[in-house]
Amino acid sequence: MNFSPVFIRRKPLLAAFLALFLFLGVLLPTAQADSSLSSPASAPKNLSPETAQVFLDEFFNSQQASPHYVGASVIIVKDGKVIAEKGYGYSDLEEKSPVDPKKTAFRIASISKTFTAVAIMQLIEQGKIGLTNDFKTYIPGLEFDNPYDKPVTIENLLTHTTGFEIRDPQAEDIHADFNKYISMEDYVQEHMPPVVREPGSSYMYDNFASLLLGLVVQNVSGEPFESYMQKHVFEPLGMQNSGFMLNDQFKKQLSIAYDAARNPIDLYALSPSPMPQGGMMSTAEDIGKFMIAFLNGGTDGKNRILNENTVTSMETYRSEIHPLLPDTTYGFESPFQIPGAGSSSKIITKAGDLIGFSSYLFLIPEQNTGVFLTYNQTGALRNLFYPAFISTFFPKYAEPAKFNPYEPQPAEELQRYAGLYSDLRLKTIVSKLKDADDQAGKMEIYDAYLGSRTLIQVDDNLFMDELSGQFTGFKENTDGSIYMKEPYLNPFGYEKKGEKAAGFKDVRPGSAYETYIYGLQSLGHYSNDAGTYFHPKDALTRAEFIQEILELSGIPESKTKPNADSDWAAHSAAGYIQAGYEIGMIEGAEEKLFKPDQVITRQEAAVLLWRIFKQQYREQLFSNVKLSGKTDTWAVPAVQMMIELGLYGPEVKLQGNGSANYQSVKPLIRQEAAALMYQLLTQPTDQIVAELAKEQENTTANQADATKQ
Repeated sequence: MNFSPVFIRRKPLLAAFLALFLFLGVLLPTAQADSSLSSPASAPKNLSPETAQVFLDEFFNSQQASPHYVGASVIIVKDGKVIAEKGYGYSDLEEKSPVDPKKTAFRIASISKTFTAVAIMQLIEQGKIGLTNDFKTYIPGLEFDNPYDKPVTIENLLTHTTGFEIRDPQAEDIHADFNKYISMEDYVQEHMPPVVREPGSSYMYDNFASLLLGLVVQNVSGEPFESYMQKHVFEPLGMQNSGFMLNDQFKKQLSIAYDAARNPIDLYALSPSPMPQGGMMSTAEDIGKFMIAFLNGGTDGKNRILNENTVTSMETYRSEIHPLLPDTTYGFESPFQIPGAGSSSKIITKAGDLIGFSSYLFLIPEQNTGVFLTYNQTGALRNLFYPAFISTFFPKYAEPAKFNPYEPQPAEELQRYAGLYSDLRLKTIVSKLKDADDQAGKMEIYDAYLGSRTLIQVDDNLFMDELSGQFTGFKENTDGSIYMKEPYLNPFGYEKKGEKAAGFKDVRPGSAYETYIYGLQSLGHYSNDAGTYFHPKDALTRAEFIQEILELSGIPESKTKPNADSDWAAHSAAGYIQAGYEIGMIEGAEEKLFKPDQVITRQEAAVLLWRIFKQQYREQLFSNVKLSGKTDTWAVPAVQMMIELGLYGPEVKLQGNGSANYQSVKPLIRQEAAALMYQLLTQPTDQIVAELAKEQENTTANQADATKQ
């Protein structure tokens, strides 16, 4: 299960919503190992109990690692033995309870998928499931839309190539009702997604696929999923502190979770019960037992959970954009990229994130070595740990990739890659690609998180990112679709190039808003039909604005019924308006008076967004922005933010005196809303704010120095 930020970009809506949960893998893994942690010595160190212990102590006590965990548990196995096993920090910070790798349990989130895959492979060994069979064979009565001739197979579920529309967990799936039980069957029937891409055509991290695999295990075996896992996986390996149900044992053993500020997070439960894609809890010692058995061909020497051939099949990558960028095996995924080296296909991994927990499991079969790290604070500790470990003990996997002499393609040939790309799973992740000033073998890539950087071609369909030395790859399908896999925003999935915008009958060529309107049309936010009208100068109502912003952000309609006395209870956008109240975007009038069909002014729209952004950005950062024209006092901070962050279109122009007229009291019309939404997807607001904060700190420091003098 993996958590991650979504949109108004790791920002607002995202922070408010996705910060709840998202089971992704690793989103925005931009933390890089400090050179003092990852640079190997003149020769690789032999992995032994002594060298492993020294490495672990130095790593976890380092200034780079310490801020990223409250408590951590780690185990290293090699050649069928435990090389090192240790806890660091606290499972309960207030009580100063130390982490015990044998007893302290952690939520291992999406690493659960590996164990669910093991159960599926057991049943395949027994001839009860076929890899290439339609998965519906094993879930009778399940109906969903699939417009393609190809069925979704068990193999598609295992390799995240289902083609399903994204179905990540909902806000209500994380709750504090410990007596609540929602079966997998009921959850699947209620949330089953349609197929929107040809099965097998592209890779997209898919939580729902693993939920379906869990249901297949239950139906085929005739045993409850949680019972099957205990009887056929955990018990044979002596994993006495592992399970999928939050029972009394785990309520006692489970580490307290912490947020980034080290504040404790209340204990929570998950739906469905159990959750095959992310609900497993375990200890480092138990995962060590699994790693030893897996690396030993499926047996711990006493009991066998998998045949040796099956283990080999689970170690084999099934798809790739490039050999340096593999995707998934049956139950595992590619490791983090190491600059210059890419992701080694000799290493298989699984990452997991849930609120307050992160974990990383990686195996190097040809070295008969496995490592498991888990900690009680969602974050980038593993991004530091993995390259440091590899560089210290197995640096050959970190060696720069070697390429044959390559003739870079001319700019006109690379133009086929140019355009807007959106992530298959998180539509708010948008990248823009264009040629690099007509230079052969170079492209410019731009996104809202990292800004602009150059991609340098090193092989067919493969580019090196100048920012980090990591690789970005492209895949072109026979139907003309193009997919991209890049290392920063979502390394466990593809971004798809948008279709060529068809245009609208009433948007004239050369319009100042053409880029924004057609950009959103290319990304699928507007209907891509040249025969339709856009009505660029029509004003938006309050309800229309709320709905468009939340749809853009991937925020679904609220399932909570609005107050029956409200003026929007029966409105077609009621679910979105309710969601707006719930995330703090809409305030006041006791949630009864919203005036949904009233035209929204530009300053009102700014305030709705400001209420989300101010959860992340301080108001004082924008206080120096000069405004001209009329803006009501209550809207000034919001409008200042919009100006400073560039969240507007060509209707706003800076004046000679440095001020800006936001035209605050005018209605927000559709072409201006398109510009605003396009900028929300593409403006690097975090970078802008960081630069602002630095400037203000320097100004304050200079003023202090001047006062002293």
